[in-house]
Amino acid sequence: MTVTVWGRIAKFGGRVFFGPVELRAGWRLLIFALVAFVIGRLAQFIVRFALQALPDLNSREGPLSPLAIAVTVGVLLAASAVMAKLERRRIADYGLPWRRILGKQFWQGIALGFATITAVVAAMRLAGALSFADGNLHGAEIGTYSLRYLVVFALGAAFEEYFCRGYLLFTLTTGIGFWPAAVLSSILFGVLHTGNPGETAFGCVSTGVFGFLFCVILRRTGNLWMPIGFHAAYNWGEAFFYGTTDSGIQFPNRILTATATGPDWLTGGSAGPEGSYLCVAIVALMAIGFGLWRGAAKFPDPAAIHRASPTDLQLSDPPPVRPPSAGSSPSDLPSAALPGSADQGPLI
Repeated sequence: MTVTVWGRIAKFGGRVFFGPVELRAGWRLLIFALVAFVIGRLAQFIVRFALQALPDLNSREGPLSPLAIAVTVGVLLAASAVMAKLERRRIADYGLPWRRILGKQFWQGIALGFATITAVVAAMRLAGALSFADGNLHGAEIGTYSLRYLVVFALGAAFEEYFCRGYLLFTLTTGIGFWPAAVLSSILFGVLHTGNPGETAFGCVSTGVFGFLFCVILRRTGNLWMPIGFHAAYNWGEAFFYGTTDSGIQFPNRILTATATGPDWLTGGSAGPEGSYLCVAIVALMAIGFGLWRGAAKFPDPAAIHRASPTDLQLSDPPPVRPPSAGSSPSDLPSAALPGSADQGPLI
């Protein structure tokens, strides 16, 4: 009787921690958060020491400095590398294939993001809700600050995209499916902007709609490089080129200076164009368009879902691999026994 009771408890405990394939998504996310916290604390100590030794590395932008954002991205990637090792996966499975960094899809995202913010401010200008004046940059300063802000916004986009739609989205997808995971990550994306000065409630809703658009682009392209390019160029155009407020923040250096002259529902108020109803309408139409484009889903990779190591993250034992018999063909063998199968490959 005692053995039966303890056996049931052990079986129930196994179901709490393990699903049919591997450790349940919630526990993996908890491990990821703990690993990221430890690595983050270590990185904070190293950066603090480096800034004391080399104060010129610091920036007047504080948390928006390239160094601060790059370190934060590095912490996320380091934590993801640990999880990839544990799960027998690659960072590419989470949406960042390094071989495509700054590749075609990234620059397509750059073009699409700048075109989108241009369409938004053009619609607001035609509606009489926005006017422009010269900014405070001239001559060579324009080129210098253009590149500087592009780097800052690209790093910021990489952080926000991977934080909300990298390991988090992939892992949630393994637990509840892609579209519910996409909705949750988009809500998180909107909530994360509530702390920005000048942000509005509708601006956060709009940010969530942007997040869902980026999920759809990820679904159709298979990786985060186009969303990162889109995100970076949109913010660059909004805050630096057109000089509007971005999530309630107006940057001190800009090419143009925009002045809102209409109602908040049209101009976005203190949140800027992303808080405008026009912006939400345009982005929602883009999400629908991307959803109808390239019908086949490319994220997540089905092979990556089943790539986890049975000995480390699965509850049940894997089926035995039968040795090849005389006259058997490669197609008769399990995929794990074939060269180049989905279970093989580098970490990233």
